[in-house]
Amino acid sequence: MTHNIKLNGSDIEKKREELLSYFIETFENYEKTFDIFSDDSVFNQRPEKLRHKLIFYFGHTATFYINKLILAGYITKRINPAFESIFAIGVDEMRWDDLQNIEFPEINKVREYRDEVKKLISNYIKNLDFTLPISWDSPAWIILMGIEHENIHIETSSVLYRQLDIKFIKPDNHFNICDDFTTNIKDVPKNKLIDIKGKTLKLGKPHNSNDFYGWDNEYGEKLIEVSDFRASKYLVSNQEFLEFVQDGGYDNDNFWNQEAKLWKDNNNIKHPTFWIKQNDKFLYRTLTSIIALPLNWPVDVNYHEADAFCKYLSIKTKKKIALPSEAQYQLIREISNIPFDSVQIDANINFKYSSSTPIDKYKHGDFFDVVGNVWQWSSSTMEPFDGFKVHPIYDDFTVPTFDNKHNLIKGGSWASIGNETLESARYAFRKHFYQHAGFRYVETTFQDENDEDYYETDKIISQYCEFHYGESYLGVDNFPKKIAQIAKKYAPKDTKRVLDIGCSVGRTSLELKRDFPFVQGIDFSTRFIKVAIEFIKNKELKYKKTIEGDITEDKTITLKDLNLDTVDMDGLEFWQGDACNLKEHFNSYDLIVAINLLDRLYDSEKFLKDITSKINKDGIFIIASPFTWDEQYVPKDKWLGGKVENGKNIYSQDQLNQLLENDFIMVEDPFEVEFVIQEHCRKYQHTFSLLSIWKKR
Repeated sequence: MTHNIKLNGSDIEKKREELLSYFIETFENYEKTFDIFSDDSVFNQRPEKLRHKLIFYFGHTATFYINKLILAGYITKRINPAFESIFAIGVDEMRWDDLQNIEFPEINKVREYRDEVKKLISNYIKNLDFTLPISWDSPAWIILMGIEHENIHIETSSVLYRQLDIKFIKPDNHFNICDDFTTNIKDVPKNKLIDIKGKTLKLGKPHNSNDFYGWDNEYGEKLIEVSDFRASKYLVSNQEFLEFVQDGGYDNDNFWNQEAKLWKDNNNIKHPTFWIKQNDKFLYRTLTSIIALPLNWPVDVNYHEADAFCKYLSIKTKKKIALPSEAQYQLIREISNIPFDSVQIDANINFKYSSSTPIDKYKHGDFFDVVGNVWQWSSSTMEPFDGFKVHPIYDDFTVPTFDNKHNLIKGGSWASIGNETLESARYAFRKHFYQHAGFRYVETTFQDENDEDYYETDKIISQYCEFHYGESYLGVDNFPKKIAQIAKKYAPKDTKRVLDIGCSVGRTSLELKRDFPFVQGIDFSTRFIKVAIEFIKNKELKYKKTIEGDITEDKTITLKDLNLDTVDMDGLEFWQGDACNLKEHFNSYDLIVAINLLDRLYDSEKFLKDITSKINKDGIFIIASPFTWDEQYVPKDKWLGGKVENGKNIYSQDQLNQLLENDFIMVEDPFEVEFVIQEHCRKYQHTFSLLSIWKKR
């Protein structure tokens, strides 16, 4: 399998060769993981109900390259707009990317598409103009982003394959399962606790770090004081966890918190997912086979199971046993003197094997498997370091996990490649999700509970939360609510289907639901969509409103505060989507609202042409924009107006009128609607949006 390439160097052409090789190897390695299917029908299997059909993942990683390069403005032509919409969104278990009703193309068409992408990206790299070191804003960074994104899916897809019925899998010499295991309890190493001296640690890396590619959550800084603690020498083995199972661990609710108990009981969980109960014994599911339960391999569990085991062991040993925090894991790694780059590490990582190995096979200082074999669950939830910044081309990679519901996994597994193998890697999953993940435990006086109230801290998101749901300023009415009132006034009689495109954090969509039975809110940013969904789910929204500098005020808004608590939210949906390339099933609307969206689209003309097909005859299209064109967001050649061509002023509203007048009749002359966004207690954005209303011919 592939290895990381460094961002620095002195030879551009050599780095170009490395980048091209890294891309091709990763692209082809991913395809090889699908070769273990017994036949092509397996692509339509859905082994985990919380995830998509397998064909989605096959297409997804290829469309990622095209969609990100389009978004960044480095290419302007799509290969297949339909595929690049269907396969675009890969966030699992999120309402906004539910693909159950999507009809996927034939697998051979997807193979042909992948071949086209491979050719396009290869040529792109060969002709790429870039400098060294490769930085966050380099065109080469987007290629590394695509490569590391595919590396992630190599691993996460292999987890799904282990959840398939074995009849759908065939042996493959490319993936070698370790044959070193025992079914004899006496041959399993006995775990023990090792003393570790505490110290002050600095987590994170600087934004100007030029070693290897990193995801946004890795940058920044956090100082943390780690107290003395003890940590288990080995990862918890199948044998050690079997004692928990045999002692009735899954039946004793004292070991499971409310969330864990609900998951366990609703899914009738009695043992780890990769264990197969056969009569009174357990078998074990590897990637390509079923074998006797390897007692000396690490157990694969989710966070709930790992946490329950720690509570069980605490009672059994009369010690305070817990999962290590991120900082405690980092200290274990530091004292084990493990190299930063996985190429130099002797560990079960990077597909050395295509399965786990014995827990006493790879020694790292006084410990074993500090890196590799299986990921290690931590007690820490995903949180940003000080100085965290969102990468504008992948703004939803980490931010949706800043919710106290995603726990960090550390150390990598046998299937980890590229960025996943680095010391700086930070990945987090919901507590009931499975990866190739297990755990080690610690005895400590410190407990990372992560049970404090969660407040949205992203400054931009918080600003929009206040704009949508907070106070009115300078005597100006709430803008999203005002738009909903205008929409209601002009909506066709018996309007049933409504689309709020560019819905942001959702206030207009919620207000529209007062009067219409079916409303869909779509926004490009998952960060925005997440807020709207959580608001409906929890009936309250918490965010930090900026007062001055770093001073903030905790705010809580409830549906009741907005008189929305009695509104029937059935039929209100929020989706992540690209306004310039919407999925086909977004159609047949009686009313479409597009507010303050146009001047931030990478192709506003295409949006206006495409939206026509989404509206029913006699349907109403309401569009508003301040036409604040800025090359920071949209290249000038894609501005609808606001520019001078051949000495002539090109006005945005005039261009918009020309694009719509063949398919629509203007209902009202354009008029201005004002809005105010508060940046802090003494600074406001006071803006006017030019709104026009159109009826479909």
